[in-house]
Amino acid sequence: MRKELLLSNLREIPDFPIPGILFYDVTTLFKNEECLQEMLEELYQTYKDKGITKVVGIESRGFILGGALAAKLGAGFVLARKPGKLPAETIEESYDKEYGTDSIQIHKDAINENDVILLHDDLLATGGTMAAAYRLVKRCGAKDIFVNFIIELEDLKGRDAFPEQVEIKTLLKL
Repeated sequence: MRKELLLSNLREIPDFPIPGILFYDVTTLFKNEECLQEMLEELYQTYKDKGITKVVGIESRGFILGGALAAKLGAGFVLARKPGKLPAETIEESYDKEYGTDSIQIHKDAINENDVILLHDDLLATGGTMAAAYRLVKRCGAKDIFVNFIIELEDLKGRDAFPEQVEIKTLLKL
């Protein structure tokens, strides 16, 4: 993978969303056709032999590559969303945030015990949202679960939010 291509196209926004935070804007990677193809091909090569039956994309940037990857793998795609966004019956998992709690939901009939799941999102920071999504998919009885991010902010130790046996892969570590 051409990491230098991705890094040179990744936009950094200081003091967003609050002072002191350096925000990594992946939308610049999505709008560049070379970057988009590079990321999609790398993810495909990583997961093509894992038996993935469904990719779960985390709201909302996880929908972009997650959906494209699901199509390339010949798998289904499941949306993991904030409460109140999905139209049918849902199941939910809550997680702690810096100031309170939040939740993530999927449709109750989205995943079953025969599924091999790839959870995908853009960024691993503290890991709270994805760890909740992992617990949610685990509750559905999925046969196996893999976790993937475009970017990992290593200093924030987001991997610590997951059980040790969970396979977590990232394209870029910052």
